[in-house]
Amino acid sequence: MPKNNIKSGTQTWRRGFCCCAFLLIALLKGFSQSKVTKDYVDYVNPYMGNISHLLVPTYPTVHLPNSMLRVYPERGDFTSDRLNGLPLVVTSHRGSSAFNLSPMQQLPAQLNPVQRYSYDQEQITPYRYSVLLDQEDIQVDYAVAHQSAIYVFTFAGKGTKYLQFNSRSGELQWDGRGLSGAQDIGNGTRVYMYAVPEDKAIAVKRLQEGKLQPATEAKGRNACLLLQFDGPNTSLRMKYGISFIDAAQAKANLEREIADFDQDKVAHNGRQEWNRALGKIAVEGESESDKQVFYTSLYRTYERPVNISEDGRYFSAFDGKIHQDGGRPFFTDDWIWDSYRAHHPLRVLLDPEAESNILHSFVRMSEQMDRPWLPTFPEITGDSRRMNSNHGVATLLDAYRKGIRGFDVQKAYLAAKGAITEKTLAPWSDKPAGKMDLFFKEKGYIPALHPGEKEIYPEVHGFERRQPVAVTLGTSYDLWCLAQLANELGIKDDYELFMKQSFNYRNLFNEQTKFFHPKDEKGNFIMPFDYVFSGGQGAREYYGENNAWIYRWDVQHNIPDLIKLMGGNQLFVQYLDDMFQQPLGRSKFDFYAQLPDHTGNVGQFSMANEPALHIPYLYNYAGQPWMTQKRIHKLIGEWFRNDLMGVPGDEDGGGMSAFVVFSQMGFYPVTPGLASYSIGSPFFRKTRISLPNGKSFVISARNASAKNKYIQSATLNGKVLDKPQLDHNDILNGGTLEFVMGDKANKNWGN
Repeated sequence: MPKNNIKSGTQTWRRGFCCCAFLLIALLKGFSQSKVTKDYVDYVNPYMGNISHLLVPTYPTVHLPNSMLRVYPERGDFTSDRLNGLPLVVTSHRGSSAFNLSPMQQLPAQLNPVQRYSYDQEQITPYRYSVLLDQEDIQVDYAVAHQSAIYVFTFAGKGTKYLQFNSRSGELQWDGRGLSGAQDIGNGTRVYMYAVPEDKAIAVKRLQEGKLQPATEAKGRNACLLLQFDGPNTSLRMKYGISFIDAAQAKANLEREIADFDQDKVAHNGRQEWNRALGKIAVEGESESDKQVFYTSLYRTYERPVNISEDGRYFSAFDGKIHQDGGRPFFTDDWIWDSYRAHHPLRVLLDPEAESNILHSFVRMSEQMDRPWLPTFPEITGDSRRMNSNHGVATLLDAYRKGIRGFDVQKAYLAAKGAITEKTLAPWSDKPAGKMDLFFKEKGYIPALHPGEKEIYPEVHGFERRQPVAVTLGTSYDLWCLAQLANELGIKDDYELFMKQSFNYRNLFNEQTKFFHPKDEKGNFIMPFDYVFSGGQGAREYYGENNAWIYRWDVQHNIPDLIKLMGGNQLFVQYLDDMFQQPLGRSKFDFYAQLPDHTGNVGQFSMANEPALHIPYLYNYAGQPWMTQKRIHKLIGEWFRNDLMGVPGDEDGGGMSAFVVFSQMGFYPVTPGLASYSIGSPFFRKTRISLPNGKSFVISARNASAKNKYIQSATLNGKVLDKPQLDHNDILNGGTLEFVMGDKANKNWGN
């Protein structure tokens, strides 16, 4: 072969090799970049569950973790055809925006306090929102910080532009550079705003009775100010801060968090903060859908409670005063009836410092209220005392047992004791204990009324009723928590008294039917009785939101005794199976008309309401952990999906989502107050929990998939684990929990 041919062939080979190598490097680089750019927050789908199955949808909330400023599109649910203006601050989960903003390029003939917009091309992430107001041809972009945010409006053309601000019940004032606002949101609580547009307003007008007139302030119902802008730009930027203290503090919060009008910087900071929060748990597996459900659920656990400290101060609706926070943030808006079950235990695991500050806030609330009782449902506007029982004591015990000491446990104990023994046990009531409570102390149960019998106790709420079985069972658990906390503090008399009372659930157990059955004041069971439908709307005359089939298992603190009452392991498992097989008993229309909260049904089991969350794990306690593994995968696969109806019931700001987070990792806190977890079935082949102490706990599940959901064997740090239980200290100490998974049940493991 001639030299030039050899040279040419060599060059061709080199070119070919280089091209292949370059292509390989590019592919590897592209693969690497795709893994890097798929951040934790990219798996979050705020739209998951935005169409409700019956009652309340989830809301696609834009906020930073546990931050004071939260917004979501002002509409009923995802199916709504119009937006009611643009939100500025939502002061409570499920609440409407306290202030609204309406951008316009042309004023309509009929100018309303809040404009209704046709919209399209909406995109929502936890930290950013964008939408096209298509009929007006206005592009809206939004990014949020903790106490401030920034809007950017891009108009179709140049020329005059308008921003209309509305306060539903308050006041607005223009000072020549910025607009301040205040609104009363109830119980002496006000939210304040200070907004600054980048461009100078050339005119300010007040909308009153449908007419515009020059003015720099507006007060009262639907107070409205209209800012007019002119100039060559098609875009308009506006940033604002909020406060619960005053407008000056709202301005200070804005200036501290957003110094300029760089929206991308605000969004970038928000994205980083979400990745830090969500990245405390890293999961690996083949199912992208499972990851989306997992990280969306984890995102929802950061919606509440909220940190309302502002430069070292906070307004407390619990006494109507402004307090110094002493260097510790003050948290509120925590629906404890839901959140004690899994939401608080998850935070104990991932962020014990935050949980410590939250419990410290509980103690401060109890000190600030007229009566020093632990809060039940602390909100921005104070304690609403909703639902039944006083499960705040469970959050105190659970945290204390797991090593959290950053709150005054003595004061906390006294506040919990007062809430259970001095306040009435009647649901949705803040009244002192009355005759019904005296009956409970003497007889060990809340008495029930016969159908048609009139209420005689003034402390009982007219609609919520006595809920006697739910309250008796829930208070039995609370008394157990109180007893355990007393024991930790060395208060032996209280321990012995409350431990004895923690068995009060036995007083309503019907030996013949194996259900918890309401009794009248004479000690007779209410008869005749239907365990599905007796109790009226929401079964409130006897239970609460759910029927007897759910409350049959509401003895979280003494499951072995519950098994004994039901006749042993075999019958206990049979009764569990019966619940999943029992038909509704009527048409769906009739069933849900009476029990609208009791949705997400598999038989009489309700995946959609919090008292049912621990039930699938109860098979573990009766020697059938493979059934827990089966149920958990089936229930989450059926009811928690990455779509618009992917949440089965009322997700109250993290309480239900925490169940999904725990369950997909492979374990769950069945009994808050015990420093242990019940093992289920991991969804991911690898889960790494980065602990605050610098250690990591890894859950490795070889072969894990939707099909391979059954545990074949397990080891903890190399040692055989043959029980479906995991201790909290095992996690805190770091290490590896390793499962071998398979597609058929190993019925011998863990029993």
